Amino acid sequence: MRSTSPILAALVLGMGHALAQTMTNTPAATNLPPPTIDDEAKKWSFSASVMGYLVPDSRDYVQPTFTADRGWLHLEARYNYESLNTGSAWLGYSLGGGQKVEWSFTPMIGGAFGDLNGVAPGYKFDVTWWKLELYSEGEYVFDAAGSSGNFFYNWSELSVRPVDWFRIGMATQRTRLYETDRDIQRGFLVGLDYKEFRFTTYVFNPDESKPTVVLAAGVTF
Repeated sequence: MRSTSPILAALVLGMGHALAQTMTNTPAATNLPPPTIDDEAKKWSFSASVMGYLVPDSRDYVQPTFTADRGWLHLEARYNYESLNTGSAWLGYSLGGGQKVEWSFTPMIGGAFGDLNGVAPGYKFDVTWWKLELYSEGEYVFDAAGSSGNFFYNWSELSVRPVDWFRIGMATQRTRLYETDRDIQRGFLVGLDYKEFRFTTYVFNPDESKPTVVLAAGVTF
């Protein structure tokens, strides 16, 4: 028994030395904890888009939008959306989930200022299944000038992706931003994606001699 004691002692000392080195190199010892899901949720993501409206017998205009998201927080700024020469700012709460059927829903509250002043509850909604995507956004504007100016605005799309970088589908729009004989405008869309960039052309009222064309470009970062 006495002859094995030095060997046992050496093994114990060796294991202790190796354990000490391992603990020294761990993230806890260097004050660098491993990333967690919560860390991912704390990251900001941004998007910027611009839509050019070519409206027959009316004024053409550009409508930019900027968004910022972090976890559940959604922030958004728009111009020429509710009315020309009008800006709006939005605060939303993002929800989402699903695997085969992915969905997201963001209820929002916003305020408009400029040629139109008021407050507006709104939403964004998106569902993706297989190669199909349904997207809708809307708001009800309470005009500070009087209830006669209250209005519900909506934009909706249903598209299919034969390949990842190309989509085609239908779009509808309800707006008071320019004069139109139709309460709801209908049309089609064709879109191309390249990395973080998206380019889409919309044609509303294609059965008319002069349809409304919308050219859109966006980027996420």
